[in-house]
Amino acid sequence: MKKQGLKTYSLDEVTDKHIGKRGTPKREAFEHELRLDLLGEAIRQARLARNLTQEELGRLVGVQKAQISKLENSLTDARFETILKVFKALNARINFNVELLNQTVKIV
Repeated sequence: MKKQGLKTYSLDEVTDKHIGKRGTPKREAFEHELRLDLLGEAIRQARLARNLTQEELGRLVGVQKAQISKLENSLTDARFETILKVFKALNARINFNVELLNQTVKIV
């Protein structure tokens, strides 16, 4: 009896097939949501590492517990300033990477 091998697919191939190719509205919305999920998870993990409750972190930042919950669960598009305050309260260093795709930038 001949064994049949399984075909493997890359994450990009699966995402292209089921979500859409990069640059399409559906794919862009998916990527945006994914980034928000990752940011929310980073906030949650940092908060837990500092042994803070959502309420305690909210007090440090100057927002309600509900706002911290929304950030952690990616239920809101938070203001950039609020996100910076959260990471400052957590005594966490943040790095942002800006990547221009398929564009040429000329400085005159």
